[in-house]
Amino acid sequence: MKDVKLSDYTFSGVEHGEIADLRTLDKSDKNRILYAGVDLDQGDGSALFMQMDQSTVHCETRDPGLELLDINVAMKRYDGLPEFAWKLVDRDKDEFTRAVADKTHGGYFIRTKPGAVIKKPVQSCLFLKADKAGQNVHNIVVVEEGSEVHIMTGCSTAHGETHAAHLGITEYYVKKGGKLTFTMIHNWGEGASVRPRSVGVVEEGGVFQNNYVLLSPVGTLQMYPTINLNGRGSIARFNSVIVTPPGSYVDCGNRVIMNAPETRCEIISRTITTGGVNIARGHIAGNAVPCRGHLECKGLILGGGQMLAVPELDATVEGVDLSHEAAVGKIAQEEIEYLMARGMDEAEATSTIVRGFLNVDIMGLEGPLARAIQEQVAQIDKNGI
Repeated sequence: MKDVKLSDYTFSGVEHGEIADLRTLDKSDKNRILYAGVDLDQGDGSALFMQMDQSTVHCETRDPGLELLDINVAMKRYDGLPEFAWKLVDRDKDEFTRAVADKTHGGYFIRTKPGAVIKKPVQSCLFLKADKAGQNVHNIVVVEEGSEVHIMTGCSTAHGETHAAHLGITEYYVKKGGKLTFTMIHNWGEGASVRPRSVGVVEEGGVFQNNYVLLSPVGTLQMYPTINLNGRGSIARFNSVIVTPPGSYVDCGNRVIMNAPETRCEIISRTITTGGVNIARGHIAGNAVPCRGHLECKGLILGGGQMLAVPELDATVEGVDLSHEAAVGKIAQEEIEYLMARGMDEAEATSTIVRGFLNVDIMGLEGPLARAIQEQVAQIDKNGI
C-alpha cells in the first residue's frame, strides 16, 4: 500500500462559512460534485449535507422522519453519543483513525425515526477545495427499527490535480427490520490520498446494501468496510465498480461477518485497470448456521497496469455455505467475435463489452446522475481501448 504522510497536509485553518443555497456554488464546483453523484441544482432529496474542506457549510433536512446534524453538533447535543460514537471503529486502529479522533472537522449524524420510510435519498457531499488540505470526517448513521433510508454520499476534489487528504470514519447501525442503502461515488484526482474506515452492525431482519463507484483517477485509496450481521435473518450486499487509470493506486474491498443464523451476504465487484494498480479484496466469514455468502470479483486489464484479486472465505462452524468466483484477464476474444458476427466492428464490440462490464444500473441512479456516470464510462471507453 502506498504510504501517506499526514505531515504533507494542513489539518487546520481551512474553514468556510455557511452556504445557505448550494446552487450558488460556481459551475465548475457543481460539475465536479455532480460527477460524485450529488446534483445540487436539482436538490430534491429528503436532506442535504455538505462539508467543504474543514467546515460543514450546509445541513438541512426536509423529512420529519429523519434527523440530520453536523457530527460535532450531535456530539454536544447528545453528550458524546455514548451509544454510537467510536463503538464500532477503534479510534486507535491506525494513524488515520487517531487523526480523526483527535480533531474531527465534521461529518454527519443521520438517524431515522422508528418505522419511517424516507422516500427520497439523503444527499451528502464531502468536498475538498483547498490544495494541501487535510479533511477529517466522522459519520454516524442510525437506522431505527423498521425504517428505511437511502444515503447518497459524493466525495470529490475541486480539481483533478488538487493535492488533498480525506480521512473518513463511518459507523452504521441498522436496527431490527431496518434497511439502509448507502451509495458512495468518488470523484477524486491524481493528487488525492483517501483513507476511509467504516464498520457497521445489522440486527435481526435488517438489510444493508452498499454501492460504490470510482471511475476517475485517485492518487492512493485504501478502504475495507466491514459489516457484522449480528441478527437472525439479516442481509448485506456490496456492489462495486472501480476503474484505475495510470498513476492510480487502489486497495479496496469489503468484509462481511455472519454471526447469526439465517444470514445472507453477497459481495460483487467489477474492476478495470487501464494502467494503474487495483487490489480487489473480499472476505466473508460464517460463524453461525444456516448462513450463505457469495463473493464475486471480476477484473479486466486494458492497456497495462496491475490487478490483484484476494478472495477469502472463513468458515468456523459446520454447515455454512460460502462460495467465491474470481477472474482477472482481458476481454474474451469469443465475446468480441460474437458481436462482430452481428454487424459490429472490433472497436464497437469492445466498447459494448466494456460498457456492459461497468454497468451501474443496479445501483438505482437516475436522471442527471445517471447521465453523468454514463459520460464517465464513455470517456473510459474512449481512452482505455
